Amino acid sequence: MSLPPLRKRVKRAVRTWLLRGLLAIVKLLPLGAALALGRAGGGLAYGVFAKDRRLALEHLAKAFPEKTPEEQEAIARAMFRSLGETGMEIAQIDKLDRRLESYVEIEPSAVAALDQARKGSGVVAVTGHIGNWELLFRRIVRSGRPAYAVGAELSHGGLTAIVEELRGPGRTIWRGAPGASKKLLRAFREDAYLALLIDQDTKVQGVFVPFFGELAHTPRAAADLALRTGAGIVTIFIHRKAGGGHRISGRQVEYTPTGDPEADALAITAEMTRAIEEEVRRVPHEWVWMHRRWQTRPPDERALGS
Repeated sequence: MSLPPLRKRVKRAVRTWLLRGLLAIVKLLPLGAALALGRAGGGLAYGVFAKDRRLALEHLAKAFPEKTPEEQEAIARAMFRSLGETGMEIAQIDKLDRRLESYVEIEPSAVAALDQARKGSGVVAVTGHIGNWELLFRRIVRSGRPAYAVGAELSHGGLTAIVEELRGPGRTIWRGAPGASKKLLRAFREDAYLALLIDQDTKVQGVFVPFFGELAHTPRAAADLALRTGAGIVTIFIHRKAGGGHRISGRQVEYTPTGDPEADALAITAEMTRAIEEEVRRVPHEWVWMHRRWQTRPPDERALGS
């Protein structure tokens, strides 16, 4: 595979080192000050990043037509501030690790769901880009549960390396990377948790299922993996608590294969997506509304709709 042009490689390297420098500076701040800075930075970003602001408002109008434009704008502003807080927490992860168990609470029902779903064939743990999803993964790993995240490599190696450091060495299985299939199989043999984000319209195999009343192209890998391996399924989410910190909730997704893998994958993916929509509706400002969730359209909307 050919290397990107030198100019692009230099820009990527500079961007990575600038990011690392910013993270190093933020690490020096007290957590409260860092979170306040994140909220302020997010508020500033709402005004600066016009394209993201426009997309967020457009998608909020689609998802919540019953809300006034002022209510939709308030959610979008709060989303930018929430993302700012998330970034500051990631920068402060070394400090948070010292008290992660108290900072990120796992509800007893989520503990039960995680443990009951684990029956020897692994667990597919599905979530979305809701709240601080990276902190969610780290908390599960720190609880002593073997877990791996599945995802696509980022735009360049520097950012990928930062994510690797955050999640832990060997904890991410990069789609399409050499040996990825073997790592997936090994995770199921270890009876581990395999974390997947399925709430974005990406260039992977998917099915069309309802999301906020409109069909959305949704990755089917989580359902396919569970059907092929017999793994349990849980949906798991993280939200901020009003007094500070986070709370993790989750539940099992029961499924019984019918012998029709296509129909089963569609039904399971629809159920997991329904759970994601419920969480987004509950705390809408913690989802990434600038993402083009409904960009890919069904080949025949009349045949697939209703």
